[in-house]
Amino acid sequence: MIAHVLRRLGCGASAADLASYAGLSPTALINQLLDYERAPDDVDARIGQGGHLGVTPTQRNEPFSPNTNLNDARQRWVFRLVHSRRPLQEKMALFWHNHFATGHSKVAAAVTPAQATKMMAGKPGEIPGSQRGQIETFRQMALGSFRDLLVEVARDPAMLVWLDGRQNTRQNPQENFARELMELFTMGVGTFTEDDVKSAARVFTGWSIRLVGDRADPATSYYEFVFNQGQHDTAAKDFSFPIPAVGGQSIPARAASQGQQDGVDLIDALARHPLTAARLARKLYAFFIDEVHAPDEGLIAAAASAYLGGNLSIRALLQRLLQAPQFLSGALTHTHYSWPAEFVARAIRETGAVGLSASNTLTPMANMGQALYEPRNVSGWATGPAWFSTATTLARMNFAATLMTSQKAALAAEARPHAATPERLLDYLVARYEPAPLSGDAYGGLLEYLRDGGAWTGSDAQVATKTAGLARLIIGSSEYQFS
Repeated sequence: MIAHVLRRLGCGASAADLASYAGLSPTALINQLLDYERAPDDVDARIGQGGHLGVTPTQRNEPFSPNTNLNDARQRWVFRLVHSRRPLQEKMALFWHNHFATGHSKVAAAVTPAQATKMMAGKPGEIPGSQRGQIETFRQMALGSFRDLLVEVARDPAMLVWLDGRQNTRQNPQENFARELMELFTMGVGTFTEDDVKSAARVFTGWSIRLVGDRADPATSYYEFVFNQGQHDTAAKDFSFPIPAVGGQSIPARAASQGQQDGVDLIDALARHPLTAARLARKLYAFFIDEVHAPDEGLIAAAASAYLGGNLSIRALLQRLLQAPQFLSGALTHTHYSWPAEFVARAIRETGAVGLSASNTLTPMANMGQALYEPRNVSGWATGPAWFSTATTLARMNFAATLMTSQKAALAAEARPHAATPERLLDYLVARYEPAPLSGDAYGGLLEYLRDGGAWTGSDAQVATKTAGLARLIIGSSEYQFS
């Protein structure tokens, strides 16, 4: 059960992880992982240290630059998924990245690739200005108030480029962000009217970005949010749903200098709407508990109630889900289809990373269908079974081969005490990786692989070759693609 919790609230567990958590009950472990602020956030400081996944600067003869170079930023995130002492924080950042899907390529075309990377991946204290990258916002606000997170997303420079908010003026209201705010980020499809979209677009007129410094010098310049009050529509805006902050269903006319409050009031109304609560509960249920079977409607309702009664706290919602018998019973193991980022990080964490660079994961992940910082469209990646096709499954198998080749010697050394017989070696690796239960045919096929090529002697050469090969087959198997 401990390994199951660490797969769901993180990206798997090494033998050292399992040993360190061995004395905890599942409930205590869940609470510890939820309370991740107590753990040190020192993962970036360990980049380049021995015993960790390596990184390779994308620009030859240049330093590693994850704040301004996209592929370096991707490497840093893979490193964090593998090594963070706050695994749930990284999983939540990944969840929000898909929920608030923003693509680097469109942003880069508007503001240069380096500026776009700062907008999306920049780490406070390492980039100029007070703005933080979008993914850093997701990390810092992952389990806090959903209303506050929505406000930050609406002010986020990358989002203002991605959904054309910077072009939203009182003369020509731009509807893209307004529509996605209701359709994708909060209440969902079919829950609002076209007039709501028009009113919401007017709410956010004047929300834009500005460049500080020389755009050509990414070391010192940056983009930040700005409210252009002269571009704000000051008239009243009517909606088909309540706006609790002001009463009724209208945001009143306001002076331009107070216009930002229109957006805050609308976001507050959407965050508090029962449809938003239920939609968040369903999405988090699928991500953390079960996307194979129909959701438990009673648990969805209870989690939504915890959110609404907990001052719009994502932590309260998620805690309700994770404390449910459906999760704690262990009956729903291996019911989440692993995203490529989860699959790669789990495979590395459970196998080892000596001599492997995060750069070796980027092309395989893209071939699996997930390039970090580049969701397929405004709806994010299609998840669940949609991750899998002939091509993407082959990419997972090929990555398993690359990983096991790099870790062959270490795997053999660790397996040596368990290699007296093919059966013992197989049972050791199945217990180590914990794929979904193997059928008799699947188990027999793996055993046949070990026996193929002659009698089992347990020689060093045989153990080295067969251990790496067997681990590759397990990680590339359909059973391992579920967490």
